[in-house]
Amino acid sequence: MMKLYYSPLACSLADHIALLEAGPPFEREQVDLASKRTVSGADFNAVTPKGCVPALVLDDGEVLTENIAILDWLATRHPELGVPGELGRTRLVEALAFISTEIHHGFKPMWHGGSELQKAEARQKISGLLAILASDLAGDYIFGPTPGVADFYLFVMLLWAERFDIAIPALLVALRRRMADRPAVRAAMRSEGLDNLIETMVSQS
Repeated sequence: MMKLYYSPLACSLADHIALLEAGPPFEREQVDLASKRTVSGADFNAVTPKGCVPALVLDDGEVLTENIAILDWLATRHPELGVPGELGRTRLVEALAFISTEIHHGFKPMWHGGSELQKAEARQKISGLLAILASDLAGDYIFGPTPGVADFYLFVMLLWAERFDIAIPALLVALRRRMADRPAVRAAMRSEGLDNLIETMVSQS
């Protein structure tokens, strides 16, 4: 059985949601990123020397790392989470890369002790990047009326944006609320001990 290694509210939440949306059987194990130990006491560096979540151990023992790779693999295995059409997979990777390399990376000053000036600059930059995504929405979600793996990753970034008081375009606030109403999203967040965030989003809707 597959196993997802995650840390609460890390980007691995996107993979957690995707697995629950797709429905394959899987186990999950929390990782303390500071000590590199799992909740069972195992050495996470033995799973992946990168020491970062997410890590997904496949049924055959192969280990996938990096959010883009895992989400792309899940979308390939479960096309309902991907993008149809000749350029579908390319457009999906394009969106995942933008979220990862531009938006996700932009949060570095917030998570890693940046100065107040660096944090202010990051807030402004991330808000602008989110505005670009909002202008490109093809419907209720990035690629149309139903969510896919890119939306799950974006949802985590929107949670981070709220945490760090970053301005979010109204269209993406609405997307975040729609995502928060999905059973798989709620199940993943509850499993990670994020019930307080669920209640916050419910009160804001």
